[in-house]
Amino acid sequence: MKEKIIALDIGLKRIGMAYAYGEVVMPLTPILRKNRKQAASEVSEAIKQREVEKIIVGIPLGGLSEDEMRRRVKHFVSLLNFKGEVFYQDEAFSSFEASELVKDKRDGKFDSIAAMIILKRYLGIKD
Repeated sequence: MKEKIIALDIGLKRIGMAYAYGEVVMPLTPILRKNRKQAASEVSEAIKQREVEKIIVGIPLGGLSEDEMRRRVKHFVSLLNFKGEVFYQDEAFSSFEASELVKDKRDGKFDSIAAMIILKRYLGIKD
């Protein structure tokens, strides 16, 4: 049976999302973050709609702000209405890779492309 997975690239302004069903991975519409409660509600709804069993969350490893960002990301995940498995995946250079694919970073597609890259890494899919 194919697994349904959503990856999240959690930022302060937007939350990029990507969806995988088996080996098919696609970016989803990012969520504009007005506040944590609203963003968590919208992410939870996307998870519910797609009957997701697993969430992959990008987390920064290394760097000066690693502990602070890790704390923020884990706090946000705790706000989600989700009882399945949660895995954390190193997101190092995912934004750089996304910037190679998307030139306009203002519309949020960039964030979901970064989430797609994080998800492909987790699944071991090479382009």
